[in-house]
Amino acid sequence: MPEATMTRQESITREQLIELLNEDLAREYQAVIAYVVYSQVLKGAAYMSIAKELEKHAGEELHHALIISKHVDYLGGMPTATPLPVVQSENAEEMLRADLDNENNTIRAYRDRVRQCEALGEFAIAEDIREILRQEQEHQIDLATALGEDPPDVSRR
Repeated sequence: MPEATMTRQESITREQLIELLNEDLAREYQAVIAYVVYSQVLKGAAYMSIAKELEKHAGEELHHALIISKHVDYLGGMPTATPLPVVQSENAEEMLRADLDNENNTIRAYRDRVRQCEALGEFAIAEDIREILRQEQEHQIDLATALGEDPPDVSRR
């Protein structure tokens, strides 16, 4: 699925919002799959607590997918059934880095989506996305901490 070229544009059509939300939905599916797999294959005492946290993240990402799917349907679209590709690795740091990169992309997209929904007058969708965004930022903090880093500044592309 190609990256949307209008990510910073605020005035969009309903059809464009459906397309962008479907990209977000594909990213949520990707996150569910990655968190399920990574939570089970992380090895070593240093990763046991983060593995349990990733299991929790998987459930939260599934909830996000259900919310986004509901809004795609509400807007008159068909929710996508195709996830973005999942990075597979046996290296714990590579797995966590892939998750952090995905969360950073998701945060950027949802920040744009809030502005776009509001510009279109879809305030209820914007509110749901704000709550999802809050959880995505918690995931970002968890992953950065597991990697021994500060959460990255994703305000710039």
